[in-house]
Amino acid sequence: MITKDHVIEAQKTWGAGVVKIGSLKDSRSECEAFASSFLDELYAFEAGTVLFKPTKCAVEQFRPSKMEAQSYFIAGADRACAEDGGFAIQPWTKVRFENTGFILDGDRAIAMGNYFFTDLEGVEAKVEYTFSYKLINGKLKIDVHHSSFPYNPENLA
Repeated sequence: MITKDHVIEAQKTWGAGVVKIGSLKDSRSECEAFASSFLDELYAFEAGTVLFKPTKCAVEQFRPSKMEAQSYFIAGADRACAEDGGFAIQPWTKVRFENTGFILDGDRAIAMGNYFFTDLEGVEAKVEYTFSYKLINGKLKIDVHHSSFPYNPENLA
């Protein structure tokens, strides 16, 4: 059964992975290898459908494959989606989760809240998220990832 502590640990692992991807941006082969293992370890692509809606996507908003998710995180000349700039290779120095709540249901869990990405100048970017986790072979894997910038009424003008 998944507990709140399991989800919090998975979030810490996810945040540390995003930071590590950015730290490897100057070594493309290491960056690609780590990003691939990050996706294998933390996302449930091997188990079926993953609903992935990352923050900075306008044209190809949804990324149902590992290849498209990797494109979002690290971009590159062979990126799957032309609009990708490599979100995780920003780089970020810290990722911090503030959870609004959890739904825990046996081998499924959902967490929602804000997460904050700190850049090299110490500036935090606030992003809203919902992650759904599934327990697969004793590990939590993300099968729903939705994130977006907070509502800004000035953008509607």
